[in-house]
Order: sequence, then C-alpha cells, then structure tokens
Amino acid sequence: MGRSVAQAMSDELDIAFYDRDIVEATAARMGLPVSEISDREDNHSRYFRSLYPLGTGMLSVQDELFQTQRNIIRDLAEKESCIIVGRCADVVLADKKNVLNIRVIAPYDARLKNCVEKLGMDEKTAKKMIERIDRSREQYHKEYGGCELTKYTDIMINTARYGIEGAAEQLCSIVRQRFEL
Repeated sequence: MGRSVAQAMSDELDIAFYDRDIVEATAARMGLPVSEISDREDNHSRYFRSLYPLGTGMLSVQDELFQTQRNIIRDLAEKESCIIVGRCADVVLADKKNVLNIRVIAPYDARLKNCVEKLGMDEKTAKKMIERIDRSREQYHKEYGGCELTKYTDIMINTARYGIEGAAEQLCSIVRQRFEL
C-alpha cells in the first residue's frame, strides 16, 4: 500500500507525487511506448539474466532504462519538493541532504488479506503475486541500487497497524517536523 500512502501524503502536504509519471517520462525520453517501458521494468531480474547468459540486447536496454529513470528522478528532486515511489530513488538521491526515505511495510498476512478482500484475487494467485513482487523489488534494488532495500531507509511504517490514512498522517507529521513545513 506504499503507493496509496504516498498519494495520501502528497494530497495532505500539497507536494508532487511521482510514480507512473516516471515511466511515462522515461518512455518519452527513450522514444518507446509506455507499455514497453512497463514490460522492461518487469523483466530486469537476475533470473532473466540466467535464462540468457550471453544476452539478448535487452540487458543494455535495462541499464539504459535505469539510467534514464535515474536522471528523471534527479531532475524532479532538483526542481521541487516531491514524493517519489520506488525505482531506487533512495539510492539515486543518497547524496542529497533534504531527502527522507520511507519504507511502507505490512506483514504477509495483511498483504494477502488486502489482495483477496480489496482486490478480489483468489488466494493462490495473490500468494504468487506477492512472492513475485517481493522477489522482483529485492532483485531490482540489489542490481541497480547495489544494496538491500532497507540500506537508506530512514523510517519504516506498518500499514497493517496504522492503515493508509493513519500511516500518511504519521508520516506527514514527521515530514512537517523534519522539513519545518
């Protein structure tokens, strides 16, 4: 529910929120359709490398994709105060002083319940999706961030404990205090 928490924070703090916008900007800079950028984001894993050890040409595009997104994230952060979801933004902006890295978490059971009850997924599909997404995020962060997901995390918040609005409220309070808003 990180995206939902980020959106709620954006609304509350009146700060720009970037997630899919980065994909759209990447597609525009690379001259590719948004659907192709989305597909390539999903095919970055080491598993993919093991299937094609001599390469397919896709890996260099993956690296170009990351570098393009890196440049977009840095441009956005230079331009304005903003909330950026994922894409190794914590690592990309590690040299910046006015950055607060937040990791939104929830226990497996809460995420499974959310997928089944709120998203209407059957339990077997939900379990596979959670496992695939967790593995994919971890691999992406290790490959392009060069570290574990939590290395640059300043704050972790559990949406199972606070809910989306409660988590956003807690985080907004911290952001206001930290950046004197």
